[in-house]
Amino acid sequence: MDFVTGLRCRECGRSYPAEALHVCDFCFGPLEVAYDYERLAAAVSKEAIAAGPASMWRYRPLLPVDDPNPIDLGAGWTPLVRADRLAAELGLRELWIKNDTANPTGSFKDRVVSVALTKARQLGFKVAACASTGNLANSVAAHAARAGMASVVFIPEDLERAKVVTTAVYGGTVVAVRGTYDDVNRLCAELTSERPDWAFVNVNVRTYYAEGSKTLAFEVAEQLGWQAPDHVVVPVASGSQLTKVRKGFAELHQVGLLPEPPAVRVSGAQAAGCSPVAQAFADGTDAIRPVRPQTIAKSLAIGNPADGWYALRAVRETGGALAAVSDEEVLEGIRLLARTEGIFAETAGGVTIASLVRLVQQGVVRPDERVVCFVTGHGLKTVEALTGVVGPTATIAPTLEAFEEAVGAELDADRRTR
Repeated sequence: MDFVTGLRCRECGRSYPAEALHVCDFCFGPLEVAYDYERLAAAVSKEAIAAGPASMWRYRPLLPVDDPNPIDLGAGWTPLVRADRLAAELGLRELWIKNDTANPTGSFKDRVVSVALTKARQLGFKVAACASTGNLANSVAAHAARAGMASVVFIPEDLERAKVVTTAVYGGTVVAVRGTYDDVNRLCAELTSERPDWAFVNVNVRTYYAEGSKTLAFEVAEQLGWQAPDHVVVPVASGSQLTKVRKGFAELHQVGLLPEPPAVRVSGAQAAGCSPVAQAFADGTDAIRPVRPQTIAKSLAIGNPADGWYALRAVRETGGALAAVSDEEVLEGIRLLARTEGIFAETAGGVTIASLVRLVQQGVVRPDERVVCFVTGHGLKTVEALTGVVGPTATIAPTLEAFEEAVGAELDADRRTR
């Protein structure tokens, strides 16, 4: 059953039909999906959700798609890992990692693409397209292949090699553009009017696409025994994921799945080389000034974030903060998470963990809070960032003597201290 009542402008509140629309034609504000929460509350239950598939589609009534057979590679229901060793290093009582590296193409983008392309098919589109910093391209190409749709994805020319290969392998069209992601995105915005039969997941069907991020909040609450955390730390690129995570927790209360209004503090993480939202927060202004990205965290390298202002407002309204961390801190964040919890994150995950460290040091994240960090992409996508940073501990001749001389005594000493 479809509980969508239409689309609504986030700025002026005007209503629109649930079609391929993303911008209000009156005030040019972004559109979002509107639901009949009263009917939803009568239709959803914890028992029904638990009986659903072990994927994001267990929350089907809360998503903007009425399709019994969504385009689904198995996204969602990823591990929520209690990170006790990392918590101990940071002085936190309770820390969890939402490990979205376990999604089918290795990032949280599988959530948003599964929703977007299912809706696009329902609306009659035959071609799936996107502007991407890499992870979205992977996911669009894979889901389009699964659905038998053509795909055309646009990426910056200097994208990480692994992301290019793991997009092209699905057989779609991959167009590398000389320029930044913002240049790529402008081109796709122009193409949307020239190619009205193409579903650009983050342009003309963005309204539906963005709703997939809510499932991160749904899963966290369910995996915590239908409780909301105290504080979440979310990476910020366009800002959409952060705003939808907040919306997801609020919706669970609206439909009766959380008994109390969730008082979740929401903090954001950006790389210093592309931190327009964090800079606006630090400056105490609402003006988000576009920047030209210069960071190894390319999946977050959006210099003119479409939902940046809404992310900024969400952080302020919930009592969170935004951190911007250097590339050196990003690499240390990757290594810290891998060393303490055995999770290998891409550079965006390094941004999140490094920002968590910064926010703990600043007293924003408090020791007594239940904290959840969202790690949204697998480290195998960005291995070149670690070139020269990690590698063999030693290179030795194949003899016992060489082993003992190089590392044996050090290993024995380390074992005695554990």
